[in-house]
Amino acid sequence: MSSPRFEEINYFLKGNKIIARTLTRLIYRYASQIRLERIKIMNFCGTHEWTTVHYGIRSLMPPKIELVAGPGCPVCITPSSVIENAINIALEGVRVYTFGDAYRLPVTSKKLEAKSLEDAKSKGGDVKVIYSFLEAIRDAKRCKESSVFVGIGFETTAPGYSIPILNGMVPENLFFYSVLRLTPPAARYAINKAIEKGVTPVHGIIAPGHVSAIIGSKPWDEISRELKIPSVISGFEPLDVLYSIALILKMLKNGEYKARNEYSRVVEWNGNRRALKSIDKVFDTYNAFWRGIGVIPMSGLELRSYYNHLNAKKIFRFSDYDSRETSLPPGCRCAEVTLGLIKPIECPLFMKTCKPEHPYGPCMVSLEGACSIWARHGGRIIAKI
Repeated sequence: MSSPRFEEINYFLKGNKIIARTLTRLIYRYASQIRLERIKIMNFCGTHEWTTVHYGIRSLMPPKIELVAGPGCPVCITPSSVIENAINIALEGVRVYTFGDAYRLPVTSKKLEAKSLEDAKSKGGDVKVIYSFLEAIRDAKRCKESSVFVGIGFETTAPGYSIPILNGMVPENLFFYSVLRLTPPAARYAINKAIEKGVTPVHGIIAPGHVSAIIGSKPWDEISRELKIPSVISGFEPLDVLYSIALILKMLKNGEYKARNEYSRVVEWNGNRRALKSIDKVFDTYNAFWRGIGVIPMSGLELRSYYNHLNAKKIFRFSDYDSRETSLPPGCRCAEVTLGLIKPIECPLFMKTCKPEHPYGPCMVSLEGACSIWARHGGRIIAKI
């Protein structure tokens, strides 16, 4: 298990030690004033988890504060059937465009000739790793053969798909396979699942800055008021995260259940209206399957019927549903990690059968996966201030 150098861990302290110490003291003070034996704060972004782990923020917390990762990795929850469908058409000669973090995503089916898109490419399948939908559009116009773009992501990436589609930029030989998922419904699901399972409930939310740049602060304020849990839309620098934790504790101490926008330099109350308008014109919401978790109501985006001529699911008769029992390999506890019910190190396969170089479960594949982050950077690096 590799760990960052001490200088990297403490990079955020350079020139900011006074601020870091002040925030840490405030966190300890607020925590001591809250009459709870345990305070669980959940983030919903892989980048927030990376910042928390990489900079040793958990080591700065009072013992009673538990920082957990929630559903923040779109690759981790992509159904196995999506990748299986993509593998099948790639081996039949249809070009499949995919982002690099989904290239190695393993499938659970034992009937397929290939076990990932990477494996399919090694067996002659037409798979191409790209960096954006626009790159896929340019390439499809050149190759002029039938091709499919696997559109994985949360609200952050949705405008990158909806705007080109809305503007008629997609060639007739390129089909869009929507695997888009929505964060607020998953947040509600994860928070309620902790209560259902009888584990420590979530007391505060570190809301994702990237997602919120699109959807705004308002949806998190609605969740906070509905579930009586304070939330803070946070930036991604270590000081952003520390400040957000302090704000959550202050609100919790004062009995305030609303959303605060720490990331005001990017996020607005109503979000990016142009982006949201384009998403609404191109996509419908539907009850979507999340790998290992099951169906979360109204948590997915599907192309509207007007765009059926671009919809890979319609053209190739795909289904993105696979049963909860078969969506994860035997022994894999990625679903519990994704929902914040356990830490990555509590999975018996962590850094044994499942490693970054040989991922067994989906949470070890993407750079945003909690298991991958913990494996590459260590779960509790010590930061000194």
